[in-house]
Amino acid sequence: MAVSNSTVNTIWLADNMDALPSIASDSIPLIYIDPPFNTGKKRAHQRIRVERDESDGDRVGFNGRRYRSLPDAPSVSYADTFDDFLQFLRCRIVELHRILAPSGSLFFHIDSRESHYCKIMLDEIFGRQQYMNEIVWVYDFGGRSKSRWSAKHDVIFWYTKNNAHYTFRYDDIDRIPYLAPGLVTDEKAKRGKTPTDVWWQTIVPTNGHERTGYPTQKPLAVLDRIVRVHSNPGDLVLDCFAGSGTTGVAAAKNDRNYLLIDNNPDATRIMAQRLAYSNPRHVGFKFDAEMTEPRQRKLIPESAC
Repeated sequence: MAVSNSTVNTIWLADNMDALPSIASDSIPLIYIDPPFNTGKKRAHQRIRVERDESDGDRVGFNGRRYRSLPDAPSVSYADTFDDFLQFLRCRIVELHRILAPSGSLFFHIDSRESHYCKIMLDEIFGRQQYMNEIVWVYDFGGRSKSRWSAKHDVIFWYTKNNAHYTFRYDDIDRIPYLAPGLVTDEKAKRGKTPTDVWWQTIVPTNGHERTGYPTQKPLAVLDRIVRVHSNPGDLVLDCFAGSGTTGVAAAKNDRNYLLIDNNPDATRIMAQRLAYSNPRHVGFKFDAEMTEPRQRKLIPESAC
């Protein structure tokens, strides 16, 4: 399947190394990827439902009523272990550099355990002069370590194809409150300020309306900012580790087109359900709106290229 910049709203079930070579060079204005973080673990999320159970309930609700937790749909999971993580990424980044438009941007999302290795790799492929920002996404949710400083941030690297010509829609940046509004004029305090390279945004709450049940789902606010500022209406946005499809939701919300690739049937099912309103094209799978049981998963392989 050849893909051009005219492709409108596609969800593709495939290994991205099988899919990316068919995409035309210099064709994608914005690429965001959130690859596995090489944690050495299986990433999983078990969805649950609750039933009223005053005697043995493990949850307490309104007015002290007790409820019992029961498994709902099958758990959603993927493998996050690699023999050679950097080589796994390298061959994919080389392809992404090839298909990125001359004025395009790549956003690469990773955690602090692997970020320094990945930064060197990205410098080699894109060129150090194409590095624009290290965005630090900070969230304050979850447990606290008693043996070290709790890790509560991810890193997002921004690279361009040409640092003299790229999209940065400054007027479309969302405004955030001043931390000390009394130190600025009332007009500035009311308008708010533009964010820096440190983005404070909570994770997707367990019971939040965004929650899909996909492990490692990223909040829409983070992708919304990237898509709105670094692409233009009508542009094609690519995510080849698409997971729950948040990149596609941000694209559709902001009048952009999306191309979402993932090799996990659970992911494509969730994306198809989540983005059904935008009438996406399904490639490599058939989607039944009533389907609740996922087909056999094809987990992300450990092989590199």
